[in-house]
Amino acid sequence: MTAEPSPLTIAQLAELAGVSTATVSKVVNGRSEVSPETRAAVEKLIRQHGYRRQRRRPAPTALVELLFHALEGDYPIEIIKGVEEVVREYQLPVGVSELQPDQASERGWLEGVLRRRLTGIGVIAVFSSLTEAQREQLARREIPLVLLDPTDDSAKGIPSVGAGNWSGGLAATRHLLELGHRRIAIITGPDYALASRARLDGYRTALDMAGIPVDPQLIGRGDFLIEGGLAQAHRLLRLPDPPTAIFATNDGQAIGVYHAARRLGLRIPDDLSVVGFDDLPSMRWAIPPLTTIRQPLTKMAAAAASMLLKLAHGEPLPQRRVELATELVVRESTAAPPPRPHALPPG
Repeated sequence: MTAEPSPLTIAQLAELAGVSTATVSKVVNGRSEVSPETRAAVEKLIRQHGYRRQRRRPAPTALVELLFHALEGDYPIEIIKGVEEVVREYQLPVGVSELQPDQASERGWLEGVLRRRLTGIGVIAVFSSLTEAQREQLARREIPLVLLDPTDDSAKGIPSVGAGNWSGGLAATRHLLELGHRRIAIITGPDYALASRARLDGYRTALDMAGIPVDPQLIGRGDFLIEGGLAQAHRLLRLPDPPTAIFATNDGQAIGVYHAARRLGLRIPDDLSVVGFDDLPSMRWAIPPLTTIRQPLTKMAAAAASMLLKLAHGEPLPQRRVELATELVVRESTAAPPPRPHALPPG
């Protein structure tokens, strides 16, 4: 009796199809950036010969690599906690890296990942944009990749987890409108960030639905950093017709607004209402406690880790894009606008 042929590896399928191993890996993992003809040819070979992929539970020495754009503040801690909740039962260690802006550091990070390549390793990139070359290298080595809070559209098709940024921006602005504010400013994040653009769109939509024109002077271009919030708030509060409320699109920038208000002699919320975004644990201890949009960071991280483990086990994902809901958390930094806005000398 003739024995059935063994299923083929990605390398063997690539050789038969006359394509790269990265292309076969994209087909196997359901990535979109493969031509229909190539995809059909690879899928036909898989049907004919089968596909051999390691499906065993990751070994205890495997590693989940967390790649951050920047390791600052409470944000990374909440992400690490969420990942740890999921991988703890597998006794998997979590590695943490920071993506530096210079190319040498990027190469160093990737070389380190490839050097540490063990059974079941995977990468969760947090608010980071990997280059196409980096993604290709990970794919060639069959290292699963999941994006958490992706910054742009360049990696469509890669599994990702995000939050309701547009609805959060809408809810923050509506809350201020319902309190009676009409001069509502926003401090955005960097223009390249999807989250920043979506929160700004939610702000614009809320004003449009209320019949209030968007004043370009009330849009401050920030960077998601405390210093950026401070600088933009200082400019906004010295306008001839200053805002009575500021929506800072992350909690760090909201703290910058607090500092600007204090330096200018303004009281929160008596003279100025402030809303943030993220609901980091320390924000309930701000003075006054910050009204903010809760972004479920630990749940987002746990969802990304679960997706990564499924990919490492060779299991299909129920969905390749997961978006979790945001929620308005009202505290003491917002109130009705003052009867007469506090005018400041221009400066």
